[in-house]
Amino acid sequence: MSFIFQGKGLFAKKSIRKGETIFIERPLVCAQFLWNAQYKYKACDFCLRALETAEENAQRLSGIPGLSLPHPELCPVRPELHQTCPQCQVMYCSSECRQRAADQYHQSLSILSIHLHMHYPPETSSIMLMARMVAMVKQAKDKAHWQKLFSYFCSRTANEEEEIAHKLLGEQFRGGLSLLHSLFTAALYDEHLSRWFVPEGFRSLFALVGTNGQGIGTSSLSQWVHACDALDLSAQQRAHLDSFIDQLYKDIEKETGDFLNCEGSGLFLLQSSCNHSCIPNAEASFPDNNFLLHLNALSDISPGEEICISYLDCCQRDRSRHSRQKTLRENYLFTCSCPKCTSQMDELDVTSEEEEEEEAEAEGETEGDEMEDEMTDV
Repeated sequence: MSFIFQGKGLFAKKSIRKGETIFIERPLVCAQFLWNAQYKYKACDFCLRALETAEENAQRLSGIPGLSLPHPELCPVRPELHQTCPQCQVMYCSSECRQRAADQYHQSLSILSIHLHMHYPPETSSIMLMARMVAMVKQAKDKAHWQKLFSYFCSRTANEEEEIAHKLLGEQFRGGLSLLHSLFTAALYDEHLSRWFVPEGFRSLFALVGTNGQGIGTSSLSQWVHACDALDLSAQQRAHLDSFIDQLYKDIEKETGDFLNCEGSGLFLLQSSCNHSCIPNAEASFPDNNFLLHLNALSDISPGEEICISYLDCCQRDRSRHSRQKTLRENYLFTCSCPKCTSQMDELDVTSEEEEEEEAEAEGETEGDEMEDEMTDV
């Protein structure tokens, strides 16, 4: 083990070199976003493995039905092994995943899954994570063990929890939390977990999942591309294959944009112990096309140094300190004091040029909408 827990963070126990895998972790619980179905993405309901073959994935994303990928043998997806739940029609990549889902939580969830698909709340991953947490405790032989594991995740004050819950749902869906609470209680109520079913406990659980959930992205096409990169080819063959892949991604960008992965969210004990930094020295990825999180070092890490990830994406980290702090306060309710933010404390609290442009565009769209409304009224 190359790390140790200390206080509320994770620290290097020994030297870690750039590119080294610090740990590989499976989630305590995970769920895919229901919008995957809207975009015709298919993922295993247990391990989130993408179920389309790389070729099927490429055909749909590029909008080219007859597209053929070279080296199809490099795709790890095996459709002949896929299985479906006869009650709710969710799909699994194997009989093993189907059985593990049934053993851990799925026996309690078919009815709730149907209700959620009917009502389709906007933040469907959070509610499904909560449902699976309850179901796992209900079906577990050692209920106290799972309750203890879930209690490790941080909690917030009541006002913060309400703010987080409504932010996740969106201002226009303030009534949605009551609907979700009703569905949740009707389908899963358990007297041993009664504190999770009262309105305050439900809101607390919703906020816990929302602030600790780690996004999970899987892609059979991405895995195929990485396998192609590892092929031992002649210079001419390499150039031809690279050209094919470059053109494929251009076609995908034109047809689909950036929404390439099957996506979901999970609760990871080790990952959730990593604090944020605007100059992170570690990064999570999912190279196995399933829910296994790999935390890799972005730079050399010395013994005793804290292992930090970023809650912001690359573009957000490049913005001004004021912009970064604003995003972190709104979404995670804390003020960052990482070395980058500390070194920029004397900067004026001005928004970065990129954000100013986005705000100007948004204001322009609003003014345009208002003008259109006025014209319509006339």
